[in-house]
Amino acid sequence: MAAKSEHRLGPLDALAERRIEDAIARGELDQLPGAGRPLVFEDDLLVPVELRAAYRILKNAGFVPPEVESRRELAALETEALSATDEAVVRRIRGRIALLRLVLAGRGPGAGRVHIPAEYLARFIERVSATPQTPPPLPAKADPD
Repeated sequence: MAAKSEHRLGPLDALAERRIEDAIARGELDQLPGAGRPLVFEDDLLVPVELRAAYRILKNAGFVPPEVESRRELAALETEALSATDEAVVRRIRGRIALLRLVLAGRGPGAGRVHIPAEYLARFIERVSATPQTPPPLPAKADPD
């Protein structure tokens, strides 16, 4: 059996570790391709330790982190905005771009997660996408004479 590590494992990691140890004990892993060769780990040093196992599972299932998906959507929207000809469509796309940039800025290094309530999000998109209105005229200055 593999030696237990000194640090405390999370519930998902502990379950995975236990299942791996059981499979090793039954000899189920003896004939795997690459047996006896070192594992190549991907660079996940920037992913918080508590999220690494979850991100690895999601990645293996074909999913990507929300930040990656948001960046892909942002790139697609920027391309779409360049080719759009309808001003209302351009405003809607720019609103979505502004929102994605706001969310991504909140997910950057050292930043906390940004939670935007659905009702605020809807009002934000509506306001950014709305037809710009002419501001009211400034009041005339009183003549000091």
